[in-house]
Amino acid sequence: MKVGVLAVQGAFAEMEAYWRAEGADVFEIRQLADLGRPVDLLALPGGESTVQGKLLKDLGLFDPIKKLIDGGLPVFATCAGLILLAEKIDDPGSRDGTRPEQWFGALPVAVRRNAYGRQLGSFTTRGDFDGKHDFPMTFIRAPAITDLLSPDIEVLSTFDGAPTAVRWRNITAFTWHPELNATA
Repeated sequence: MKVGVLAVQGAFAEMEAYWRAEGADVFEIRQLADLGRPVDLLALPGGESTVQGKLLKDLGLFDPIKKLIDGGLPVFATCAGLILLAEKIDDPGSRDGTRPEQWFGALPVAVRRNAYGRQLGSFTTRGDFDGKHDFPMTFIRAPAITDLLSPDIEVLSTFDGAPTAVRWRNITAFTWHPELNATA
């Protein structure tokens, strides 16, 4: 499997290590030319979603990546990657709940950024994930999924009653960081 990891900002090194440990052929997506390589899965890492979105636009990557996602390329996203994919932003003080133009809007969920607190509020817990019990879940300035905007979304995990990992069509997205847990 060939995995292209968005490597413009954030935890892309950890995402690359995760997929290499799974036996994937991994390459970084940093510029438009990188999208010319064959790819089976796009990985969107955690980081700062606003910075990632701006860099995607500035580097000319946004529209070609959106086209790949909308065309059905499988996507694996964590934290900021989930925010970039969200259809709606549910942050206090946001304009009207609409997503900024530099976010893909490809996943029918509403999210609230930094819902579990700031960096010092980061934590690891254990829960059920996709049929696995007692699974480690690391939350770092994690977003919360506040609403599922399609009945076709499959919830893969929850924390305190809220969905924390979802699958919809070609997208699997996490509010937490499976790439940081050795057993993930």
